[in-house]
Amino acid sequence: MTTPQFPQHFATLADAITVVGIELRTSNTEAMQTIPPLWQRFGQENVLAAIAGKRGEDVFAVYTHFEHAGSNNTSLYSLVIGAAVAPGTPVPAGMVRVVVPASPRAVFAVEKGRFDLVGAAWQTIWQRGDLAKTFIAEYEQYHANGDITVSIGLHATATPNA
Repeated sequence: MTTPQFPQHFATLADAITVVGIELRTSNTEAMQTIPPLWQRFGQENVLAAIAGKRGEDVFAVYTHFEHAGSNNTSLYSLVIGAAVAPGTPVPAGMVRVVVPASPRAVFAVEKGRFDLVGAAWQTIWQRGDLAKTFIAEYEQYHANGDITVSIGLHATATPNA
């Protein structure tokens, strides 16, 4: 079996993205056991419907609040699954707000509708030593049309063609 390819391009996120959703505190060593139940909860509780003022129907899974922010993702971090909203949008009970800062990004495309390939995309990204990752706020974006992208924050001084 061949390893799937994940096309990548560089982009600049000109404006911060505010996301409201449900949160999990986890680590890469626990992720296979802890993240799937969060996705189940997201669907079962119809979290998207409870978020007022959504900026579209895309679902965001934001990895942030890294214990070693700025250097690596080897310890605890937060995963927030939700929707993009305006910065001042009220946060429903039981949810949190996180912000993906404006920044240069490396954006990886996952085959349309292939949720099962997102983990493999992350494995590929983690192995990329040539990317000056910030470890501040990374996100998966599940577009309403079925497209899936993974966006990684990069240091501005080390970003080619951003």
